[in-house]
Amino acid sequence: MSLTELMVGYGDNPDNLANERKNLENDLIALNQIFNDVFYSDALIRVPAWGQNISGQTARFYIEPSFSIDIINEQTVFFWEMLDKYTANYLPVSFKKNITDKLTQLGRYNKDGFNQSKLGQWQDYLITLPSIVQAPKLNDDVIKSIHQALLNRLQLKISYQNKWHGSSAERVIYPKGLIFIDNMIYLTGFNPTDDHIDDDVLLKAHRNFAVNRITEAVVIDKQVPDWVGRNAFSLKHLNKLGKLEPTDSVQIKLVLRVQKYACQHLYERPLSQDQQITMIDDTWNRVSATVANTKRLQDWLVSMSQLAVVVEPLALRAVIHERLQSALELYED
Repeated sequence: MSLTELMVGYGDNPDNLANERKNLENDLIALNQIFNDVFYSDALIRVPAWGQNISGQTARFYIEPSFSIDIINEQTVFFWEMLDKYTANYLPVSFKKNITDKLTQLGRYNKDGFNQSKLGQWQDYLITLPSIVQAPKLNDDVIKSIHQALLNRLQLKISYQNKWHGSSAERVIYPKGLIFIDNMIYLTGFNPTDDHIDDDVLLKAHRNFAVNRITEAVVIDKQVPDWVGRNAFSLKHLNKLGKLEPTDSVQIKLVLRVQKYACQHLYERPLSQDQQITMIDDTWNRVSATVANTKRLQDWLVSMSQLAVVVEPLALRAVIHERLQSALELYED
């Protein structure tokens, strides 16, 4: 738009037109300075260029099409650089591409200045090693449909392939949210069912679905029932109930004997906030913690092998013993 065109909605008093025109131009100059100072971007463009005399000319103003309202500074770029490194070989490719695209966008701004800054120099000292097990591939169209259904509280029809079955089965669900566990993503929700006064009855309809095994997802133009939005079915509460991952019970008091040198990482990354570690002798430490009895906990205990022994609860001790015994049998000649 030209300054004259902008003036149409700015001043209607012919006697003050010259002053108002100058005031508007000063406002635009100040706005341009704000863009430069805060967003580090030439977002508001003037032709002729800023600083040139426009006496006798019709100056025109426009917003740079690639302008983003993101605050571009050293900390912002550093954050995206760190996120890019941290999620390498961890997030699904489609998610990772969004981060790469963001860095490409930032590259159009003051990237050279960032690279020469103190924060920018960190990228020469960062490297990410790949995960042992890579993240599964996700269908972008499935993710978009899940996203739309969740944000608009709409029902979702999915084609889901169970882990042990070769074919997919169609089902309608009331989607509730996404669960991130390690490098897997799950969709949590409910099978269609009528409202009930007893929340325990409704909880029987709760299900989790691995997103990578959803082969197709279609949003249905029907709202999920109001009961799905109850506080009793919030993601936080479902997690407390142990509904968001395979679990035998909500919480257990875990007691372990852990070899002393192997116990060091539990000081750095405790099992729970109430974890306690005491010395038994020169070889073993006693570790106690209140934890959820999940499949992931069992997998971790099996991976500890000879470095840790489950003392309590006895039921969990039996499970770990059976799994280790089964593994040993596979190695026998």
